[in-house]
Amino acid sequence: MIALALLAAALVAAYLFGTRNFSYWRRRGVKHDRPLPFFGTNARNYLLRKSFTELATEAYRKYPRERVVGFFRANRPELVLRDPELARRVLVADFASFYPRGLTTQGRAPEPLLRNLFFADGDLWRLLRQRMTPTFTSGKLRAMFPLIVERAERLQARALAAAAAGRELDARDLMARYTTDFIGACGFGLDSDSLGDDDSAFRRLGAKIFQLGAKEMFVVMLRDMFPLLFANLSALGRVEADFFRLVDEVLRRRDHRPSGRHDFVDSLLECKQRGTMEVESIERRRADGSPERASLEMDDTIVAAQVFVFFAAGFETSSSATSMTLHELAHHPRVQRKAQAEVDAVLARHGGRLSYDAVKEMTYLEWTLKEGMRVFPSLGFLIRECARRYTFEGLGLTIDPGVRVVVPLQALHNDPQYFERPHEFRPERHDPARLDPAHKHVYMPFGDGPRACIGARLGLMQSLAGLAAVLARFSVRPAPGAPRRPAVNPASGIVQSVAGGLPLLFELRDAAAAPHS
Repeated sequence: MIALALLAAALVAAYLFGTRNFSYWRRRGVKHDRPLPFFGTNARNYLLRKSFTELATEAYRKYPRERVVGFFRANRPELVLRDPELARRVLVADFASFYPRGLTTQGRAPEPLLRNLFFADGDLWRLLRQRMTPTFTSGKLRAMFPLIVERAERLQARALAAAAAGRELDARDLMARYTTDFIGACGFGLDSDSLGDDDSAFRRLGAKIFQLGAKEMFVVMLRDMFPLLFANLSALGRVEADFFRLVDEVLRRRDHRPSGRHDFVDSLLECKQRGTMEVESIERRRADGSPERASLEMDDTIVAAQVFVFFAAGFETSSSATSMTLHELAHHPRVQRKAQAEVDAVLARHGGRLSYDAVKEMTYLEWTLKEGMRVFPSLGFLIRECARRYTFEGLGLTIDPGVRVVVPLQALHNDPQYFERPHEFRPERHDPARLDPAHKHVYMPFGDGPRACIGARLGLMQSLAGLAAVLARFSVRPAPGAPRRPAVNPASGIVQSVAGGLPLLFELRDAAAAPHS
């Protein structure tokens, strides 16, 4: 009897622990699905049935009359925003209350590789953002462009081999290789040659970072359900040692000083040479209410963390955006022909050469890429953590510090309330003359506010160069049997990816249209 009583008590305690926060949204009058003990409303994501982006999209569509919808990631309450005005307040107007992304364990220092501009919060983020903003000036982008052109030519060569053999090519893999080689050259000063070498070590490292499966999701689930017990479980253990070795080798080759290559590592070493970083704290205030000063010495670990996010963020987002755009063009030949006509005309004005100035003139191609990012945004959602008790005016809703707020980009980008016939692929939507200012906080593929993507212009230029290189030489068609709407990888996090690739047929066009160096 005692054993049964102890077992019953243990089960009750476990149930209470696994449901301890589930009254949070009910007490505040926020509609939400019924959560499951321990799993919350995120069970299908933990069990690799749906990505979190898909779950957020479902919540958005299930409650069309609500401005906000409640969600539980394990026991942690989150709030899905359905109203672009609320998104504007969180991302821009009331940024001081939502400066953290909240992607690292609360109350603990982030893992070494996560001490970067994307994952860092509070003063560390502010220090890094201030110091690194000059890294992405127009002048630096122009200086990098010859390296982009070299990789675009290799991209053409790989597609040419497939076109000549009449075999289908996975556009997702092709553009990931192009992006990897661009990152190797512009980020590390390395010639990784992923486009020429199927067994490139650099390509394997990039794939490994995003190789998320049941084991990795189990680690995520444990950390979410039992944050105090499993906070030290590493999310990056599979790549951390390899990445630090790679960065250490690059830094040793340069004797830990700028080399004159003007790449990303050089920019970081220049930041390091400028000495201690110092800003007004956004986390701590003096007794009189004025902000304290925060400072940081940029060491090799901080440098490695920034290189990591340059690699990881650029690798997945650009390759996703460009490959999905090619997929849509394959299904919309009229749009494809119009984009090709513009590419041909611009290259003809620039002597057949792909260049920084030429890409800047490819307006319709830019609209096409932006439409690709509307249909399938690389970032499926934006996320912020409430830093101090906050009340949403007009809702009478107050949330506590630590509650995360989600802006569901996939849902907003495909809502007919904001985009007429959203299932249609129409680049003209992005003509500045047609844009509705009221929808500014609906379409946000690079985020918005102080934490918007710092490398947005670089990512856009590199992606446009890759698309121009493909369309100048090739037309793309759907591969036989390939799905029109590819399934989303359920292990996808903030960055979306498709399951099974994007197989296309590449057909050679008139060689006279090809850009050359």
